[in-house]
Amino acid sequence: MMTTPREAETRIGPIGALLCRVVFLAVCLPGPVLLYVAVSQGRSLSGADFWGLLGGGVLATIVGGGFGVWGLRLVARSGRDARRLAATGVAATAEILAVANHLGGEDSGLELRVRISGSGFATFEAETIRADDPALVPGAFLAVVVDPEERVFSFV
Repeated sequence: MMTTPREAETRIGPIGALLCRVVFLAVCLPGPVLLYVAVSQGRSLSGADFWGLLGGGVLATIVGGGFGVWGLRLVARSGRDARRLAATGVAATAEILAVANHLGGEDSGLELRVRISGSGFATFEAETIRADDPALVPGAFLAVVVDPEERVFSFV
């Protein structure tokens, strides 16, 4: 079974990874803190305050916990991708097949359809988004590094 090709997450470095982990852990904390306050101070709170804290704690735990876990997994995947490409990466070439404007969010750029080929793995096609560059035209070649097993690639 072949995995779907994907571009490697951008490596953020050890300090950036630590800061991201701290921030994502901080996002997870308010919900459990509200739940603790609701349960520990429940007798001294009015009914409306108790249920408000309890409901807010549950909601904040679900939303903050989900976002925090997503962020922590993203940071872990960034490091894992960088390690795998450094250990098992194979030099390859990406031929640009098609170029389209990408207007997603705040970052405009170019959406590229590329065919990645090299020794040690089967040729595959993938899509990626790159910054505007006049050199990115159909038929141009770009250097990439590919993890043949996972089909994860990164532009050099």
